[in-house]
Amino acid sequence: MATPSGYGKVVLIGAGPGAQDLMTLRGARLLAQADVVLHDALVTDEMLALCPQALKIPVGKRCGQLSTAQAFINKQLVDNAGKFALVVRLKGGDPMLFGRADEELRALEEAGIEVEVVPGITTALAAAAATRQPLTKRGVARSVAFFTSSTAPGQPDHVAIPDSDTLVQYMGGREAIATARRMLEQGRRADTPVVVIENCSRPEQRVLRLELGTLAQGLGATHGPVLVMLGEAMRVRPQQDVGADSAGAPACRLSA
Repeated sequence: MATPSGYGKVVLIGAGPGAQDLMTLRGARLLAQADVVLHDALVTDEMLALCPQALKIPVGKRCGQLSTAQAFINKQLVDNAGKFALVVRLKGGDPMLFGRADEELRALEEAGIEVEVVPGITTALAAAAATRQPLTKRGVARSVAFFTSSTAPGQPDHVAIPDSDTLVQYMGGREAIATARRMLEQGRRADTPVVVIENCSRPEQRVLRLELGTLAQGLGATHGPVLVMLGEAMRVRPQQDVGADSAGAPACRLSA
């Protein structure tokens, strides 16, 4: 039941990159207490197993596929907060990075609903751990930029590429090809190392290592979320074993 104020509490939880044991303890505890869970399309069945007691509502948004409108998701959050004591909005990665958290927070705050945000491991950090490729490197890379080519409706499709030593492109895939071409046009070296990781931390994880000039020529078919890391920090160390991050690699661990 909702609280005397008329609304329950809503918690935005970051599910992390996919592996169940990469979720925070706080997130797992709240999931186990939730009455209803509104979850992204990229949230795995393994993650949803942490909340067997909850009503589960898929509200996924996938590029190029039929997606749930953000306004509908906002309404679902408010409506369910009026029926249940604890509502969880479960998002892939971290809610506060490319997670549309601003729109959902505004809708809940305007309705006077109590909100908590539980951070998650964003995919860039999980990918760096999975590939044992630090995003910063002393004397090589002292700045990192996270960006995406995805834009809000009505905004220009062309997105400026950040000026940073290491670039991490979320929702890469086909967009990464255009990014690589623009980077070459802007003077980046064709032999700049690139690491592409698909389905990070999941059993079907796949890692591809190539150079910027090769990426500009195309990227093979992908079957899951793709993240692209570019820059000199991605260059393989002399004694580094890259065999463990090829297809079929085990789920990444942040202690790796």
